[in-house]
Amino acid sequence: MKSDLILIADDEPSMRLNLVELLETEGYSVILASNGEEAIEKTRQHSPMVVLMDIKMPQMTGIQALKSLKQIDNRIPVIVFTAYGTNEKPIEAIKAGAFDYLDKPFDIDEFLKVIDSAINQHKKVLRLEKNSNDDDNSRLVSVEQHIVGTSKKMRDVLKLVGKIASKDTTVLIEGESGSGKEVIADAIHRHSHKANGPFIKVNCGALPESLLESELFGHEAGAFTDANKQRRGRFELADGGTIFLDEVNTLAPSTQVKLLRVLQHFTFERVGSEKTIKTDARIIAATNKDLKKEVKNGNFREDLYYRLNVFNISIPPLRERIQDIDPLTKYFLRKYAPNTNLLISPEALTYLKSYHWPGNVRELENIIERATILMNGKVLEKKDLSISLKSDLSNIYDSFTDEGSIPMQKILESVEKDLIQKGLQRTNWNKTKAANLLGINRRLLYSKIDQYDLKE
Repeated sequence: MKSDLILIADDEPSMRLNLVELLETEGYSVILASNGEEAIEKTRQHSPMVVLMDIKMPQMTGIQALKSLKQIDNRIPVIVFTAYGTNEKPIEAIKAGAFDYLDKPFDIDEFLKVIDSAINQHKKVLRLEKNSNDDDNSRLVSVEQHIVGTSKKMRDVLKLVGKIASKDTTVLIEGESGSGKEVIADAIHRHSHKANGPFIKVNCGALPESLLESELFGHEAGAFTDANKQRRGRFELADGGTIFLDEVNTLAPSTQVKLLRVLQHFTFERVGSEKTIKTDARIIAATNKDLKKEVKNGNFREDLYYRLNVFNISIPPLRERIQDIDPLTKYFLRKYAPNTNLLISPEALTYLKSYHWPGNVRELENIIERATILMNGKVLEKKDLSISLKSDLSNIYDSFTDEGSIPMQKILESVEKDLIQKGLQRTNWNKTKAANLLGINRRLLYSKIDQYDLKE
C-alpha cells in the first residue's frame, strides 16, 4: 500500500470526491482544500508529496496559489488541471512552476502516471537535496492569448516553450510551412527576459542572396552600388532582444559562415567595414526542411547546424493534431468577425477535420477568413468552405495512375489507410474508441495497424 500524501485543491465537491475515491483506491493518503488559501495553509501544515490544483477557483486562482506554494516549498510538485484548457494555459502553468498540466476530463491512466512521476521526482529531490542546486521555472511570467490548441502534441510544445523561454539559449524550430513556427518564436520572445527588447523577423528565403548579407549585418555607405548611406542590419537592430531567422535552411554558404561566427562570438562586421560590432540578440531559427538531411546532402554546414540546434522544438502539422481544428476555427471566426458571434455547424467542423491540410494552420486561417466574407447568416456551413475532399482522392488516384491504368486495389488501400490514421489521431490512439468510430472491431483494427505499419 502506498502512503504518500496528496493534497487536492478544487472548489467542486464532486470533483474532490471523485479524486479521493480514485486515489485512495490506489493506496494514497489524501487531504482536501476547497480554495487556494486553504491549499496554501494545508501545504504549510502537512507538506504533501504532490498537490493537485484546479486553475479556476474563486478569490485566488490556481495559478496564484501555485506561485505561493512554490515560495513555501518549491520541491513539492504541483499538477494543475482545468475544464477551461484553451490557448496558452499550459505555458502559464509550466512557467509558474507546475510539474504538469492536465485538461478535464483527463484520462485516468495518464493522470495516475503523472502523479507517480511527480512523486518519484519529489523523492529523488529529497534524496539529493544536500547536493542539488536545481532551479525552478517560477520566474517565468504569463503571456497573451496568441497560441490556440488543446491537443496533447501542442500542449507538449507549449511546455517546452515554458521551459526554454527564460534562458538565452539558441532555439531551432522545425515544422512544415504554415504550421505556426513564427507564432512559437513570438511566444518564446514574449516569455523571455528580453521581452521589452525588439523582436526582429527575417525571412531568409524571401531575400535574394545578394541582399541578405547586407540585410542581416548592415552596410557602410559606398560598400556597393546604390549603398548611398550607412545602414544598420537586423542583428544590430535586434540588440537586447530577439532575432528570428525564418527559413534558415535557404542561407547561402557564405552567409552561413558569417552566421556561425555570430553564434560563436556574438560579433559581426557591416558589409564594407572592418569595425567589429557586438550583439546581445537571442537567436531563434526556423526551418521547413529537415536540417539533418540538408547537412547530409551538403546543403547546410554541420557546425552551424549544431550551433543552431541547441534546443529543438518540432511543430506537428495540423493533420496530426486534428483536435486543434475546433478551437482554431472558433478563434479565427472571432478574429475575422469579432462583433458577430459567428458559429460553425457540426457538419462543417467534421468536414474540416476530414481534410488533409497541406497548408496547415495558415491554410485553415485563410479558408475561415474567406468563409466569413462569403457566408450568409450566423452559422458557417459546409457549403461555405472553399475546400474539397475530392482533391484528396484525386491526389491518391493521380499518384497511382500509370499510362491510363486504374489500380483500384491500391487506391482503396490508400483510402483505408488514411481513414484508419484519421480515426486513431482523432481518438489519441485509443484503439477501442477508434474501432467504434470507424465501425470495425478491435481485432480488425489491430490487423490493419500491422498491415499498414502505422505508428503513434
